[in-house]
Amino acid sequence: MHFFITGGAGFIGCNLAAHHLQQGNTVTVFDNLSRLGTQHNLAWLRQNFSDINLKFVQGDIRDFETLLLAVSNAQPTLLYHLAGQVAVTTSVQNPREDFEINALGTFNVLEAARMQNTPPAVFYASTNKVYGGMEDIVTTLEGNRYIYRDYPTGISEQQPLDFHSPYGCSKGSGDQYVRDYARIYNLKTVVFRQSCIYGERQFGVTDQGWVAHFIIAAITGKPITIYGDGKQVRDLLYVQDLIQAYEAAYIHLDKAAGQALMLGEGQSMPYQFGQSSVKF
Repeated sequence: MHFFITGGAGFIGCNLAAHHLQQGNTVTVFDNLSRLGTQHNLAWLRQNFSDINLKFVQGDIRDFETLLLAVSNAQPTLLYHLAGQVAVTTSVQNPREDFEINALGTFNVLEAARMQNTPPAVFYASTNKVYGGMEDIVTTLEGNRYIYRDYPTGISEQQPLDFHSPYGCSKGSGDQYVRDYARIYNLKTVVFRQSCIYGERQFGVTDQGWVAHFIIAAITGKPITIYGDGKQVRDLLYVQDLIQAYEAAYIHLDKAAGQALMLGEGQSMPYQFGQSSVKF
C-alpha cells in the first residue's frame, strides 16, 4: 500500500510513517520542514528506511499545485492530513496565516484527493478545541483534581461544536469540510478530534506538546509554568495508541467514513476528555 502524509516529518507524522514503513509499505512524506525538529525527524526516517519505500516531497499545503502534483504522482490508498498550525497563541498573533494553513490548506488537501481518478481515503487530525470552552458544563473538585460533574466518563462527539479562538475556527472549518466531502463527494474521509498526544520524537514547546516540553525543561533545569491551581486534568494519548486507532478506523472504513471520532485515553483513565460514542 502507498500512504501519503502531510506533515509527515512532524511528531505524529514521522511515527506514523515509520509504522507503515516497518510493514513494508510505501510512504510519501509531504512537509515544508518549518517546524522545530522536522529536519531531525526526516533524517531519522532516512537513516532507518530505504529511499525505495520512503519518498519525500518538500512542499506546503497552501501551495495547491505542488500538493496536487505530489498526490497525483503518489496515487496513495490513504492520505493522512496532519500538517497544520498547531498553537492557539500563534493563531491569535497571526490569524490570517493560521486560516491559510489550517482552513485553506485542508481544503487544498481535500481537492487534491477529490481530483484523483481513484480518490484516496482522507484521515484528518482535528482537535478537541472545536468544542470551545464548554462553559455550560459544571466542573467540581474531587480530591486534588477537577471532574465534569455530569459527565464522569468524558465528553462524546454529541457535544455541540463551539469554535473559540482563530485556531478553533480554522481547525473547525477543516473539520467540517472533511466531513462534508464525505457527504457531497462520497470521499471516504474520517475526522479524528484528538486530545494531547505524546511520545517519542516530540519536540515540545510551551505552546504545544507540553508533555515533551515538561520533560525537556526538567532535564535541562528550566522552569515550568503551571497555570491555574494545578488541579486541572488533561487527557493524554500515547502516539502508538493513536496510530492503532487510525488503523482500526481504516480496517472498519465502511463504518468510520463520514464520521467525526473523539480520540483520547478516555474512560480507562477516569474523568478524561475523550469518550467516543463510535465503537469498532
